[in-house]
Amino acid sequence: MEHEKPAAGPNAPSIGPLDEASLRGLVRLDRLVIRDLLLRCIVGINPEERTHKQDVVINLALYADLSRSAQSDAIEDTVNYKTIKNEVVAMVESSSYFLVERLAARIAEICLSVPLVEAAWVRVEKPGALRFARSVGVELLRRRRAG
Repeated sequence: MEHEKPAAGPNAPSIGPLDEASLRGLVRLDRLVIRDLLLRCIVGINPEERTHKQDVVINLALYADLSRSAQSDAIEDTVNYKTIKNEVVAMVESSSYFLVERLAARIAEICLSVPLVEAAWVRVEKPGALRFARSVGVELLRRRRAG
């Protein structure tokens, strides 16, 4: 299975597929979720999709060790979900991708740019994109590569 190449640059997260050992490792991590973030952007291949913003629904699960913040009760010891939400909103609402897959990959890159986040699950859906279906979408699971 091919996966998105990581963004270039010194601070870009290294993103790769999850193997069986990595999946077992996620079980030991805590999960922070952002549910049903409704945004509008240009996404799609059809001419009308290239000129009119449409709704997308985004769901995130960020895997991190939150034990330190659970003890300290200090924001600097945790994943600041408001910061991530703001970065995702800014990127999505200004984006113009052809594929939902690319949009989801960019969201995963944002999530993995946070040092505490070890893995990110991203779901992006386009409600009403298919007749007779409530929505169509993609789910990606990406992790930070060791090293």
